[in-house]
Amino acid sequence: MSPPKHTDTSTVTSDTQTLELAHRTPLPASTSTLFVAESLDGQLEVESRSTLSSRRPSAENMENLNESALPPIDKGFQAWTFLAAAFVVEAIAWGFPNAYGVFLDAYLKNPRYASQENSNSLLPLIGTLSSGILYCSGSVINPIAIRYPQHRRKSMWAGAVLCAGSLIGASYATKIIHLLVLQGILYGVGGALLYLQCLSFMSEWFVARRGMANGILFAGTSVGGLLLPLTLTPMISRYGSSTTLRILGIAIGILLFLLLPFVKGRLPDARIRVHGPAPRGARGWMSHKAFWLFLTVNTLQALGFFIPIVYLPTFANSLHDSSTSNSALTLAMLNAAAVVGRISMGILADKFNPWVLALSTLFSTSIATFVLWGVLSRSFAALLAFGIVYGSIAGGWSSLYTGFVRPLAHDDPAMSTTLYGYLLLSRGIGNIVSTPISSRLYAQAHNVTRSHDSTGFDVGQGRFENMIIYVGTCFAGAAGFAALGLALDVRKARGRR
Repeated sequence: MSPPKHTDTSTVTSDTQTLELAHRTPLPASTSTLFVAESLDGQLEVESRSTLSSRRPSAENMENLNESALPPIDKGFQAWTFLAAAFVVEAIAWGFPNAYGVFLDAYLKNPRYASQENSNSLLPLIGTLSSGILYCSGSVINPIAIRYPQHRRKSMWAGAVLCAGSLIGASYATKIIHLLVLQGILYGVGGALLYLQCLSFMSEWFVARRGMANGILFAGTSVGGLLLPLTLTPMISRYGSSTTLRILGIAIGILLFLLLPFVKGRLPDARIRVHGPAPRGARGWMSHKAFWLFLTVNTLQALGFFIPIVYLPTFANSLHDSSTSNSALTLAMLNAAAVVGRISMGILADKFNPWVLALSTLFSTSIATFVLWGVLSRSFAALLAFGIVYGSIAGGWSSLYTGFVRPLAHDDPAMSTTLYGYLLLSRGIGNIVSTPISSRLYAQAHNVTRSHDSTGFDVGQGRFENMIIYVGTCFAGAAGFAALGLALDVRKARGRR
């Protein structure tokens, strides 16, 4: 009698575990890899990878399929619709800060505000606060928008409510501090929520033609500064500043309600959502000396750039051959020229060395400030000429950013948004710091005793002389640093040969 056969349970268990492991864990890729799947009737089916690959699209094909389903980059109806809507949103967000000189002139003439303590220094701060927050808040808002892109459009709606509501609330203000909080701080926060998301979406829609697109977008700033002074000046004269603010707030709310549905990104939020810490390459720009040098140039330019925008209407009112309507015209013509300057500079930034453009712009603006404003602006016609030249040359500065950002960010929308945020931050710092400096310089009258103003330096009893010298010097200093940047760039290019 043969001995009974015993089943090797360890072998059965081992085979079961092997089968279970193969069923749950993918094996290394090879042509002989078997895929085990359970059919509808519970039986196991075995297929080779070659069989499945014939039925399943490759990862590359899937990516191309997904990309082809998206709207085209740099062209197409949706891209241009976005740019047109973002252009108007930009005009709204920046229009009020750029046209604040009209309100400043009205506030300084209104005894309710002019009689309050420190009115000469606090009232100019309102426009600076709003524009300064627009510039500086990018370092806070952009990282949040990059990490949570699905909330970008929601933040734009919140910004629309803040912009419209702050102006309506300011129309009931009786104290300067109320104007500072409402027109200055809250409007600035609302405008930042609108404006910065437009920049974020822009990096998705335009890549090769980003300089041109940014030039058009930034031109919206000047269009707002062009239309608002011409519109607000007669309204303030007829209805007063309070009613004008109310009308402006309601109009802004209606416009934004109609436009925001068209301001959206090209990529689905899931494609750009970021989880975990930022990649190490996201901080690679910190080792680029050229970018730090441009940040310095950008700050110096901002220390002087905003002063003529704020004080040009006041300067015009100090001329003997000017009127209130003429004072608004100077600001309007400056912003009209800036529209051309920003679009032109954006196109040039796609084609030429940005350091060459920066140096030529800064040097020309310094000469124009000293000669056209300081020497020749003793009449309204000469002041108007300075405003046009200043707007066309200096007004296109922000369109240069593309030329400095593209070599570092390439086609990464998140990196582009981050670098733009730092550039706007440095510009905002210069903007904010320039306000107390300009207020101090404006208060220093030289008591000119001539019967007529022989130069622009003599206008308003010499109140603007130190201010003009300061602005021209800021641009000259920035031009010096730009020359250094160009020299380093040329030496680096020679080293690569």
